[in-house]
Amino acid sequence: MNKLFFPLLGTLLLCTTSSIAQDSLWTSSRPDGHAPMSVMGDHTHHKGELMFSYRSMLMSMKGTISNSSRVNNETIYETYMVSPQDMQMQMHMIGAMFAPSEKLTLAVMANYRLNTMDLKTKMGVDFTTESGGFGDVSLTGLFQVFNRNRQSLHANIGLSIPVGDINQRDATPVASDTPLAYSMQLGSGTFDPFLGATYLSQWDQFSLGVQSTYRFRLGTNSQNYSLGNRFDFVGWGALKATDYLSVSTSVSYFNLGEINGKDSDLNPLMMPLFNTVNSGRSQWDLGIGANVLFLNEALKNLRIAAEVKVPIAQDVSGIQMRNKWLVTLGIQYALGHN
Repeated sequence: MNKLFFPLLGTLLLCTTSSIAQDSLWTSSRPDGHAPMSVMGDHTHHKGELMFSYRSMLMSMKGTISNSSRVNNETIYETYMVSPQDMQMQMHMIGAMFAPSEKLTLAVMANYRLNTMDLKTKMGVDFTTESGGFGDVSLTGLFQVFNRNRQSLHANIGLSIPVGDINQRDATPVASDTPLAYSMQLGSGTFDPFLGATYLSQWDQFSLGVQSTYRFRLGTNSQNYSLGNRFDFVGWGALKATDYLSVSTSVSYFNLGEINGKDSDLNPLMMPLFNTVNSGRSQWDLGIGANVLFLNEALKNLRIAAEVKVPIAQDVSGIQMRNKWLVTLGIQYALGHN
């Protein structure tokens, strides 16, 4: 629980110690008025405003590590029959935000996932498994705490609804209908509430933001396991290069707990990703991004953005795949926005 309350307390302390700019409201009507595209629930809206968004996220993983050190296939074959080689995770996300009042903004996010993993058996046979379908749906309420002196603070309170399938299967050299690893499934299988806070501040040519969230897993899913709780923190700064362009950099951290329970269909001696001992990780990322805000009347309130994130440190429990990079592309369009 400390992982939840201390980050929120730290955000509040940051607000009270930040230098005060001129007496005006923080605004999203600038190219740097939105966070880097990988950050969700970063801003609220005025009463009656509606915004739609689309994001495409692509993550690449290559090779395996234990703690933070590389592990080769030969080491894995001392215990397991199969070694993962590469994995690509693609997510298409569609969201909407609506503000029924000045103090509350509601958000919903749905996604479609495509996963591909290349593997190699101890006998030298290469094969590929795939999974795909709709993932979990998230519902979020953003509660405005204050917006003054170009500073804003809001609470992020939400729930992830288990829509994604957790019984994905594919053909392998062993069988034509083999259950896939935990990381290849499309959702958590549990209702997952999350709590957080987001602080924003602006100057004439610069903006910064800090967000922390904590996600809980309620109970176990239909396959008799639950994913670990997850803590996320991200801080970013954005430079308003022009009236329509901003560039940003970010530092982010997450800690994902170990899987509790196990899927009895997965043989833990087959491959590392079937064994829950090899779950749970922490990671620091560095991100670079850009936002483009269209100003002409025909495309007013349309925004496109891109961000690239690379790990600068990662530490895993047991043997897991090594993250390489994450690319996020997105488009946002607001209605009723001045």
